[in-house]
Parts: sequence; C-alpha cells; structure tokens
Amino acid sequence: MPQTPSVLFVCLGNICRSPLAEAALRHEAEKAGLNIAVDSAGTGSWHIGKAPDPRSCTEAQRHGIDISAYRARQVTAKDFDRFDRIVALDASNLANLRRIAPAGHPAGHRARLSLLLDHVPGLEGQDVDDPYFGGPEGFETTWRQVSEAARNLVSELSKTRD
Repeated sequence: MPQTPSVLFVCLGNICRSPLAEAALRHEAEKAGLNIAVDSAGTGSWHIGKAPDPRSCTEAQRHGIDISAYRARQVTAKDFDRFDRIVALDASNLANLRRIAPAGHPAGHRARLSLLLDHVPGLEGQDVDDPYFGGPEGFETTWRQVSEAARNLVSELSKTRD
C-alpha cells in the first residue's frame, strides 16, 4: 500500500503564512480526494503554542476554513524524517531549514526541501510576502499565493500516487 504523502509548511513564526498554506493544502487535497498529512511550523520560537494571527483566521474564514484551533510550533530535526516535503514560504526560512537539517543532506533525511512558490509556474524562486506588518490586503495576497501553490502541489502529489 502506498504511503500517505506528507507536507510541512514553514515560515518564521508559524502564525501568518504557514498556517494559511496548511489550510489551503488541506482544503485542496480534500476537494481532490487526496489523503495527505499536512502541518506547519516556524523556524522561530517566540509564538510556540499561540493561535494564528487573527488576520490569518479571518482570511481563512472568508474561504470557509476554520484555523482557530491551529497552534504554532517550531520546526525540529525530527520533522526532516516525518515529512516527505518541507516547503518554506521564503528564501530566508529555506536557508534556515538547510542549516538545521540533519547532517548528510539530502541523503541524511527523508524530506525534500523547496520554496512554496517554486510550485507556481512563473513565480519560481520568489518569496510569499510576509503580511504580518501590513493590513488585511496582505493576507488576501498571501491566501491567493498559497492557494495557487496548494492546487499545484495536489496535482503533483496526485501524479506521484498514480
């Protein structure tokens, strides 16, 4: 029996972008009938145990998704073996992930690292902007970006299941 694909989204604090990416992928996978394990984490520790930013909750709710029960956590070395893919929301967090990856990368762990927007044709190498210091429009933009990437990830993961 094939293994369930697993994806971890990582941003800095795990209260804005990565919870939205987690919600978007869960939503798209459910629509496609794809069984998938999804989580999110931050490279920083200052929001551990906290709920997502209220503006992230509001944006997800606008799309019929409740993320209020999500809780921030920090990425750990064990995540590199727990997940098939670890997807960073920006280049800075991708660099942080490479630093904390178990020795011997990529052979030293199971996870394949990527940037989220590498999964959107024409946006490869770009960061998902951090909406934390802005207004609600930044969260709308983030939702559009993570949703498009989630649709593409579901398509990629579905092809590997066939």
